[in-house]
Parts: sequence; C-alpha cells; structure tokens
Amino acid sequence: MRSKITHAAEGFSLIEVMVAMVVLSVGLLSLVGVMTVGMKTVSASSNQLIAREKAREAVESVHAARDTGRLSWGNIRNVADGGIFVAGAQSLREPGADGIVNTADDASAPLESIKKPGPDNILGTADDEVLPLIDFTRQVAITPLTNPSTGAVNQNLRQITVTVRFRVDDRWRTYTLTTYVSSFS
Repeated sequence: MRSKITHAAEGFSLIEVMVAMVVLSVGLLSLVGVMTVGMKTVSASSNQLIAREKAREAVESVHAARDTGRLSWGNIRNVADGGIFVAGAQSLREPGADGIVNTADDASAPLESIKKPGPDNILGTADDEVLPLIDFTRQVAITPLTNPSTGAVNQNLRQITVTVRFRVDDRWRTYTLTTYVSSFS
C-alpha cells in the first residue's frame, strides 16, 4: 500500500501579492485625492464666509436705511434709474458718510479689512494681523418687479441682488444673495 503524501500549499503566490498591492495602492491614492479636495474646500470656506457676510451686510444696510428714514423709496435704485447705488462690481470699501455700502460716497473710503489673531492666537491684542479685502468685489443690482399676469410694474416691491466675487487660489468664485425690499417698513 502506498501512502499518499499531500503537501498543503501554504502562503501566497507572487501573483496574489502583486494583485493585493495594486488594489491597496489604488485605495490609498483615492484617499489622497479625497484629502486634497477636502483641504481645498477648507481653504476656500473662510473667503466664502466673508463673501456671504458682505452680501448680507449690503442688504441689511438698505433695509436699515429704509426703516430709519435715511433713504426714501425713490432712492432705493441703481444710479441709472435715479437711485444712489452704483452699478457694476465695486471694491469692498467701508461705507461713506451715508452709512450705506456701494453708493457713490464710498469711492474715497478705505478698503474693508478683517482682523486675524497674530502669533499669540488671541484676537484683540497688539499682534493681530489686519488684512485688506483686496480680492473681493460687490455688486448691488436693484430691479423693479413686474406682475407676470399683467406685465405692470409693482410700485411697492423691488428685487435686490447682491453678488460678491472673490478669489480662491487662482480662480474667481461668486456668492449671490437675492432678496426683496418693499416700500413699507
């Protein structure tokens, strides 16, 4: 009688190891790509937050000026339509004497800036960094609204569209806020 000796194959073959390495490499490279996209998104989020707040600031200044009586209803228009708001994209400047952004008196005002904590990481100390908002523009467009069924202009309601453009790395991005203002405060 002959005895059968079986040799159990133990370990992995070279082909199996190579396939496992390729699969693992593809997975790791995908994770690196995801991390890169995540880091770019995080770096852009600060500028996007600033853009959102600067758009809100413009809308709030219009509503506040209307509510306090500093602006008449007739002035809540772009300059071409007889109002006070300068048309086109403007540098982000401090509001002028009227306290309202994107009006003609802002031209001589300094650029808006933000403060970041300095080396001590505490905001409000002497080492804070003041960064002017150079790569930002804001446009305020005020348009009359028409009744879609009749085509008549609604005399008591206007649309405000604030568009803030800002640069992240070498690309321009846009944040747009659209709202409405009525003649009633």
